[in-house]
Amino acid sequence: MGADDRAKLMDSLKAGRRSARTRQSERPAATPQERPVKRKVFDFKELPQIQQLQMHRAAANMMGIENPFFRPHDGLAAGTSQIDNAVYDNFASYNYIGLNGHPEVTGAAQRAVEQYGTSVSASRVVAGERPFHRELEQSLARVHGVESAIVMVSGHATNVTTIGHLMQKGDLVLTDAYVHNSISEGVRLSGATRMNFPHNDLEALERLLSEHRHKFERTLIIVEGLYSMDGDFPDLKKVVRLKQSYDAWLMVDEAHSIGVLGKTGKGIAEHFGVDPNEVEVWMGTLSKTFSSCGGYIAGSKVLCDYLKVSAPGFVYSVGLSAPLGAAAIESCRLLEKEPERVAKLQSNGKLFLKLAKAAGLDTGPSEGYAVVPIIVGDSAGAATLSNRLLARGINALPIIFPAVPEKSARIRFFVTSEHTEDQIARAVQTTAAELDALRADGNAVDRLIKAAR
Repeated sequence: MGADDRAKLMDSLKAGRRSARTRQSERPAATPQERPVKRKVFDFKELPQIQQLQMHRAAANMMGIENPFFRPHDGLAAGTSQIDNAVYDNFASYNYIGLNGHPEVTGAAQRAVEQYGTSVSASRVVAGERPFHRELEQSLARVHGVESAIVMVSGHATNVTTIGHLMQKGDLVLTDAYVHNSISEGVRLSGATRMNFPHNDLEALERLLSEHRHKFERTLIIVEGLYSMDGDFPDLKKVVRLKQSYDAWLMVDEAHSIGVLGKTGKGIAEHFGVDPNEVEVWMGTLSKTFSSCGGYIAGSKVLCDYLKVSAPGFVYSVGLSAPLGAAAIESCRLLEKEPERVAKLQSNGKLFLKLAKAAGLDTGPSEGYAVVPIIVGDSAGAATLSNRLLARGINALPIIFPAVPEKSARIRFFVTSEHTEDQIARAVQTTAAELDALRADGNAVDRLIKAAR
C-alpha cells in the first residue's frame, strides 16, 4: 500500500472516530422504559474509543504491519537487548549513562532488599520513613543544587499531583505545546486556566505573559529540560528572565535532561550556567539516568515540606520501596563520581546526529543529546520501518499518531553512553537504506494503482 493510500486510510479512520463521537453526543437520552435491561457485566467493546482502536488494529493487519509494541525482552535493557533468544542493538532504552545493571547499583538494591524487604508497606506519613528515603532526597537535592527534594512512586503521578495541588481555579498555567501528558493532566486536575505557546517560541510566551498575567492571581510556566519526542530544549536563561519580569513561577521537567545535559550531567541549569535556585520547581524521574523507578520534586525546603504533608499523590500513596531507593542513591553517587559517562553519552549523541544528517535523514530540531528522532511522515510507514529495522538487528520503536501529528510520525532513537561507534554507524546506515527502500516500494505501488485506474 502506497503513502497516498495509507494517508487515505488514516483519514478514514479519523473520520470514523469523529462520526462515532458525534453519534454518541447526538443520541437522545433514554426514557425509563427504553433503558436496557440491567447486565451483570458491561462489555467494553461497546465503547466508541475501543471500537476505534480495533479499527486501527484491523487496518494495520490489512496493511501487513506487525505490531511493533509490547515485544517481550529477556534480560537487561542496555546497549543491546535480547528478543526471542536473539541479540539486537537497542535504541529504545532510557539507560542514558549505563547504570542499569551496574554491579554497584545492583548490589545496593540487593542489600536493601535484605534489610528492608521489597516494600515499605504503607505511605511514609502512616508508616514512617526509612533512612534511605531521606538519603535519596538529599542526594537528588545535591545533584540539582537546591535545598530539598521529595520522592514519589511514579514520575507521571509526580507531575499530576504536584501541579494539580499547587495550582487552582483563578490561576494561569503557561505550557510549551510539546510538554508531557503528565503535565497536561496535572493542569487539568488543578482547574487552572491553561494556555499553550508554540514549541520553544519564547516570544509567544512573552506575549501571553504580557496579555494575561495581570488577570490571574498566580502564574506558572512549565517547560521541559529536554523534549523526549524531539531531542531539543528551551533557552533556560531567557525563560528565567521572563518569569522574573512577570512575577511568575517556573517549573522545569528534567525527566530526560538530568544526567544528559551539562558538563557533569547536572541538567539544563548547568548547561546554561543558571543558578538552579532561580527556578521554583524542578521535577525529574528515577527511571532514566537513575536506573530505578519513581519521580521527584526538587526545590526549596518549604515547598518540599509542604508537599510531604499535603500532596495527595504522596500522602495517600505507598512510599518508595527499598531496592528502588537504594538503586537511585547509588546512581546519584556514580553520576557525580564518573562524569566521563556523561561525556561519552554526549559524544555518542552528537555522532548519531552528525551521521544521520549526513545520510540525508530528517532529524527534526534534535540537538543530539540522547534523543534523536528520524521523521518518517506517516504512522504506517514509521511502524513498517521499525519492523524492518528489527529484522536487521536494530530495536528502535516508532512514535505515531496521536502521540505526534500524523505527518511527523517517526522512529525515536535513544542514544546512551553504552553504545559503540559501530552500533551508531550501523543504525544510521540501516535506517537510511530501509527508509529509501520503503519509500521506493510505496512509489512503485502508487504507480501500479494509478496505472490500474
